[in-house]
Amino acid sequence: MHARWVVLSDGARPTEDIYFLASAAPALQAEGACVERSVARRRRLPLWPGSARERRRLAGARVILCRALAPDWLHWLERHRTRLASVHYLIDDDLSAAASDTSLPAAYRARMARIASLQPRLLAVADEVVACSEALAGRFAGRHPQVSVLTPPLLAPLSALRHFSRAPGAESPWWVGFHGTRAHLADLRHIAPALVRLHRERRDVAFEVMLGAHAPAELGALRRCDTPAPLPWSRFRDYQRRRRLHIGLAPLLDTPFNRGKSFIKFLDIAAMGGVGIYSRRLPYTGIVEDGVNGLLADDSPEDWYRCLAWLLDHPREAARMARAAADTARWVGDVRCAVDFWRAR
Repeated sequence: MHARWVVLSDGARPTEDIYFLASAAPALQAEGACVERSVARRRRLPLWPGSARERRRLAGARVILCRALAPDWLHWLERHRTRLASVHYLIDDDLSAAASDTSLPAAYRARMARIASLQPRLLAVADEVVACSEALAGRFAGRHPQVSVLTPPLLAPLSALRHFSRAPGAESPWWVGFHGTRAHLADLRHIAPALVRLHRERRDVAFEVMLGAHAPAELGALRRCDTPAPLPWSRFRDYQRRRRLHIGLAPLLDTPFNRGKSFIKFLDIAAMGGVGIYSRRLPYTGIVEDGVNGLLADDSPEDWYRCLAWLLDHPREAARMARAAADTARWVGDVRCAVDFWRAR
């Protein structure tokens, strides 16, 4: 009998897609598995033992929970847990650390605190916790008997890197991009002086900071800095396939919240055809070989400026590193790893 997988979704669509629906699920479906996504929000509870359709859909299913679940759904799951084949709790952030990190937006912290308050119940109902990094898995080692690591797969096709064929110049500047969320606003602000200085001193560079109105004011004021509003997940995936960057930025300050992060920004930058500059700490020191498939920078804005200027002054070496980064992304982000992970369940 083929497996039935049901993602009970509380709205964490990027997490669902990256770690299951858009990576492993297509291959599992090709092998005969049934995969469904159910919107599990308030007032949308299944009627158990209600309709025959609901009984068939959830009885014996392997259920995946991502980050959170509405309290009423969680209550239903606790009552009917024995009717399910297994429950896997997929988590890609340290929610408790986010709730206490004063550098994060207040609304985001409040939302993380609400989710974190439910986490003990989510852990109790789960057969397995699936974390996106070894560091995050370590946070759950004493809280659950079965903790596994599933690093992020690469969903986007890799660039042919033709955009590196022209050396940077005023008529055709190299694009430097930051495509993190507001959760990384403090990280970006820390290195913003390097970007302002580079913009002042050179005409062969332009910036794209996808934070919209939340972009740091000193960056939004730069003439060659675009600040498009963040895109919904599905539109960002399309945008990522089309947009080409030369240099990607992934600053990551040493905070409890950041210590649980995965290397997904490495995959994002490689997918957009860029060579990345990364903070010199995990998770990036575990995947980036400095000067080979990216650059590692210390926390000072001066070191970020040094890395940026070096790449602009050495376009051939930058292109070589971008090719090496694509090769690395191809093997560390091989979706077959995600397929094998879930197939083994």
